[in-house]
Amino acid sequence: MQKLLSYPLTFLFFISFGLMLLIFHPIQWICFNLFGYNAHKGSVAILNRFLMLSTNFLGTRYSFVNNQNIPIGKPLIIVCNHQSMYDIPPIIWHMRKYHPKFVSKKELGKGIPSVSYNLKHGGSVLIDRKDGKQAIMEIGKLGSYIEKHNRSAVIFPEGTRSRDGNPKPFKPMGLKILLKKAPSALVVPITINNSWKLLRYGKFPMGIGAYLKFKVHSPLENNGNVDELITKIEEQITKDIIVNE
Repeated sequence: MQKLLSYPLTFLFFISFGLMLLIFHPIQWICFNLFGYNAHKGSVAILNRFLMLSTNFLGTRYSFVNNQNIPIGKPLIIVCNHQSMYDIPPIIWHMRKYHPKFVSKKELGKGIPSVSYNLKHGGSVLIDRKDGKQAIMEIGKLGSYIEKHNRSAVIFPEGTRSRDGNPKPFKPMGLKILLKKAPSALVVPITINNSWKLLRYGKFPMGIGAYLKFKVHSPLENNGNVDELITKIEEQITKDIIVNE
């Protein structure tokens, strides 16, 4: 019965989601080309707030718990587990004052209104997962960028999303590069729960009634022992993942 109900609700969601991408594409262009970085950043944050609201057609709810005193004006490396593309809008919206930039696959860099434009012009990097050398170089550029401009890099070290909520082992290479290129960055782990439920049936129809939960953990200093730090980050994130909620 729930899956049957999800069909008409998915149509409403896709219409709303698609309209937001189309509407904000020219808005981003105007903000970036006429008013500069800060205006563009603001337009991207508002877009992602509307993308979150679009999921309300599916009965989606959100909780974003951040009780941490994270300093502004310092580079951050935001590390999260990965369950779906719907992990991203809440991070952009709720962490907007930290200027989040993403490590994304190159396929997202063209053909998607608003999304591709932001990835190409907003400070994120696009990597070719089949070309390790190119990926390392781009991630290194992002690390240098956040170190220089006191912004934040968001990375999902699992590499690909979990389809059932169970965390995958970290692939630490990208995170190691960021830590090397941005040695003064604080590491901010975030645990994500339940966004996989939006894709429980695949890409169509969407899952309904999901309660997405985000928990920001205490920031960690880079003390130079990278392997120990990455182990601690992974433990901190995975201990709060609840699969059968």
